Amino acid sequence: MASGSRATPTRSPSSARPAAPHQNHTQSSGGSTSRAGGGGGGAAGSAAATESVSKAVAQYTLDAGLHAVFEQSGASGRSFDYSQSLLAPPTPSSEQQIAAYLSRIQRGGHIQPFGCTLAVADDSSFRLLAFSENAADLLDLSPHHSVPSLDSSAAPPPVSLGADARLLFSPSSGVLLERAFAAREISLLNPLWIHSRVSSKPFYAILHRIDVGVVIDLEPARTEDPALSIAGAVQSQKLAVRAISRLQALPGGDVKLLCDTVVEHVRELTGYDRVMVYKFHDDEHGEVLAESRRGDLEPYLGLHYPATDIPQASRFLFRQNRVRMIADCHAAAVRVIQDPAMPQPLCLVGSTLRSPHGCHAQYMANMGSIASLVMAVIISSGGEDEHNMTRGVIPSAMKLWGLVVCHHTSPRCIPFPLRYACEFLMQAFGLQLNMELQLAHQLSEKHILRTQTLLCDMLLRDSPTGIVTQSPSIMDLVKCDGAALFYHGKYYPLGVTPTEAQIKDIIEWLTVCHGDSTGLSTDSLADAGYPGATALGDAVCGMAVAYITPSDYLFWFRSHTAKEIKWGGAKHHPEDKDDGQRMHPRSSFKAFLEVVKSRSLPWENAEMDAIHSLQLILRDSFRDAGEGTSNSKAIVNGQVQLGELELRGIDELSSVAREMVRLIETATVPIFAVDTYGCINGWNAKVAELTGLTVEEAMGKSLVKDLIFKESEEIVEKLLSQALKGEEGTNVEIKLKTFGSEQSKGPIFVIVNACSSRDYTKSIVGVCFVGQDITGQKVVMDKFVNIQGDYKAIVHNPNPLIPPIFASDENICCSEWNTAMEKLTGWSRGEVVGKLLVGEVFGNCCRLKGPDALTKFMIVLHNAIGGQDSEKSPFSFFDKNGKYVQALLTANTRSKMDGETIGAFCFLQIASPELQQAFEIQRQQEKKCYARMKELAYICQEIKNPLSGIRFTNSLLEMTDLKDDQRQFLETSAACEKQMSKIVKDASLQSIEDGSLVLEKGEFSLGNVMNAVVSQVMILLRERDLQLIRDIPDEIKEASAYGDQYRIQQVLSDFLLSMVRFAPTENGWVEIQVRPNVKQNSDGTETMLFLFSF
Repeated sequence: MASGSRATPTRSPSSARPAAPHQNHTQSSGGSTSRAGGGGGGAAGSAAATESVSKAVAQYTLDAGLHAVFEQSGASGRSFDYSQSLLAPPTPSSEQQIAAYLSRIQRGGHIQPFGCTLAVADDSSFRLLAFSENAADLLDLSPHHSVPSLDSSAAPPPVSLGADARLLFSPSSGVLLERAFAAREISLLNPLWIHSRVSSKPFYAILHRIDVGVVIDLEPARTEDPALSIAGAVQSQKLAVRAISRLQALPGGDVKLLCDTVVEHVRELTGYDRVMVYKFHDDEHGEVLAESRRGDLEPYLGLHYPATDIPQASRFLFRQNRVRMIADCHAAAVRVIQDPAMPQPLCLVGSTLRSPHGCHAQYMANMGSIASLVMAVIISSGGEDEHNMTRGVIPSAMKLWGLVVCHHTSPRCIPFPLRYACEFLMQAFGLQLNMELQLAHQLSEKHILRTQTLLCDMLLRDSPTGIVTQSPSIMDLVKCDGAALFYHGKYYPLGVTPTEAQIKDIIEWLTVCHGDSTGLSTDSLADAGYPGATALGDAVCGMAVAYITPSDYLFWFRSHTAKEIKWGGAKHHPEDKDDGQRMHPRSSFKAFLEVVKSRSLPWENAEMDAIHSLQLILRDSFRDAGEGTSNSKAIVNGQVQLGELELRGIDELSSVAREMVRLIETATVPIFAVDTYGCINGWNAKVAELTGLTVEEAMGKSLVKDLIFKESEEIVEKLLSQALKGEEGTNVEIKLKTFGSEQSKGPIFVIVNACSSRDYTKSIVGVCFVGQDITGQKVVMDKFVNIQGDYKAIVHNPNPLIPPIFASDENICCSEWNTAMEKLTGWSRGEVVGKLLVGEVFGNCCRLKGPDALTKFMIVLHNAIGGQDSEKSPFSFFDKNGKYVQALLTANTRSKMDGETIGAFCFLQIASPELQQAFEIQRQQEKKCYARMKELAYICQEIKNPLSGIRFTNSLLEMTDLKDDQRQFLETSAACEKQMSKIVKDASLQSIEDGSLVLEKGEFSLGNVMNAVVSQVMILLRERDLQLIRDIPDEIKEASAYGDQYRIQQVLSDFLLSMVRFAPTENGWVEIQVRPNVKQNSDGTETMLFLFSF
């Protein structure tokens, strides 16, 4: 479908040997995938990454083998039997064969004829290391060329190895090349506009560095006026920005709509006959998710393709060079001549002219696609590699999600600026898609967690059969066609499942072949080695099983893949006959269906994590119930650790609170606060200085009515309303009044962040505002936007109140760069004015964090030039010395007096050192709190499992015949278990910070409470050889009370435990006395007096 060598996968059966626990068995796409055992939750990401790498390595071997078959079939490829290559058993590829395959793809030694390629030494000599055979003709430097020279006295310089490459171009172009070679990130300057030396023929020069020097791809430009070329490039970028704006305006939560929209815009932008979004699935095979096509073309929407249709080597190339164009698949490739001293063929990985492999060219011709344009869709796979991104290298955390593929039925070549605009659009599409996928993943996780919780509660309340007979059931946990529980020798099926005899046969097979593992998942029972798979037919192909106990199992089943495949278009049907020997998309689809015959959709890692988590919960509960253990040691240890965590957390938070108070009082930024009525109850020294209103004068005044201008009232009221509901606001501009001696200076403009203030009960009691004074910057910006006065005098004014300012003309070239920008970046005005802001200034001079940051900056800049201002967008870069600068970028349209747009003004707002320090302290404390929270969550999770076991055991004992004293022991155990559960439930970081607890009141027996309290100290009493004296009248033991039973238990047990710990050991004793108060309360209730002594 895309680029590079094309073939189809062979079918490889799964290994039937038993798998050790926690070991994964995977095979390349098209083959079966079976996994035995499973890792813990923390290792899930690592295991998934390892599995992905294993699949890619295996796929390289298949690709290399099929490549060798095609090469041996002859240069024309006519004798290459598509079907035979697909179904033949795989032959292992040697390392030499794989190396040859990769070299052929990456160092093929040929280019496409719509341009020419030069390889130049990256030193002062600029000597030619290699050139394509058509270079002399395209540059009008052939000896027989009749084009007249502008300098008739000069003979055409030869295109030869070792020649000075600068002499092939005009003097000004040579200077431009020298400047580009000196740049740190040469690719950010693309394309250069250069002219040949003899005829002044214009070219787009696209440069990139390789191991031996710099490769220059030269593509003839369509206009001789560089201004028109620049304007065309800017117009292409504007069209891309318009498309991006439409993508961003789409409603969230619909990936299909996003893909449908992007193919329409790409087709509109490029003019290709067909545009598709092609997604790579987890098992490496591909699917057409969206399509926009000319009406007379057959649809490919919904088609699935084997992984080898787009080999791993080609996918690697797409990660390095995100846009790939083939202008004419019938055009003869042009050979590259290189210096014989070079150790290996010239690397063409980053070349825009790299010739397609013959296999792929034949595939394109068979499908009637003469020209193509393919763009990579890169998303984040989680994690971050800032170091690599700053060097312009795609980090390991970036994932090739899929491709946007364009096909045309005749030769088509679009200029590099338009391709660059398409790449820009793809980066924005990747960002938008990444957000949608993250949202979908979060929703899926929430659904899985909710279902797991309901299933566990159902299992603990009722009999285990409830998880298949009630709603939700285990079928709701993951996508499947059927599920089943085999419990205590009985079979409980749900949906499409094997018969009881078949399930017993499956269990016997699992016991024999996979008895030492904790479970199994496969997308093909036949390829996994199950002898009875044929009898199951297409109804049950894939299976996931979780072992709960040696005799209890949970099963999930899936039907064959072909059932899930949707066919797009009414003209053709998957069953239509086609020539299987020809390489064609429909043949690939038929090949895919053949490969996945008797196979289900693969089980995704997230699905297996959900199954494994449920398995662990149920297995621990069943084991604890069977053993009848209480795990008291784990619970006691958990209590101790929770207590230590709470004390450490309180100490740290107190320290942070003291530091924050000091910072607020001495801060050089305005900070103020209001109560729930909007009246001032906090006013620091800086805001008093700015407004001329002292703390004493400000206290009690209404923020809205007394202290701000009318035009800010609506936004402040909205901000207050949201903050009092717990919704915090950021980067809001308000206009404060001035008083006293400051009144004559006019209003104060402040950018504020509003956060809710809470008391110890977690209730919102006010709003705190942390601001930054931007009065000076605001005045300057107003003058700039309205072109008032001599703005150049303002730009170059060294006054510290003038913010960092730079400007863009209509072609996004830097036209202004003020003194504050020079100080902030380290780059002088003369070094940046006239250069492209996107790529040269911000990209090469001031490095950004990867292509995504460059894309966002380009969108802001083009929007401003187009009349759409942007306020305070986050903008970060590295200055000349490598220091990381974080700022807020405001971009405003720059217009003449008559309203004609001539560019954009950009203003940077930098946080004050004090505010940055406060933010840094906040970030550090958040990191500490997050670490504590993870530790706390781990402890709580470890405690929950044994508690579930105790609860389950108690529920079983309640159903037996017990004596009175035994029933009392059981009630005491249950009360202690519920007390511990309540502690674990409320042991969140938020509750510790707030010091608040939720009380659950109800009626309970005082006697049961005292029994539970005493039971918690009995072991320590015996260890310290102390006597316990209980002075509790019978009428109190039998009395009922109202309140939170388990909180009362917790408090009383803490008192008693303290007495036991500190009582003298020699002839020691501890006494508990409970007495009713003599006087009754006015509401009719009575107060109990608890006395602990030793």
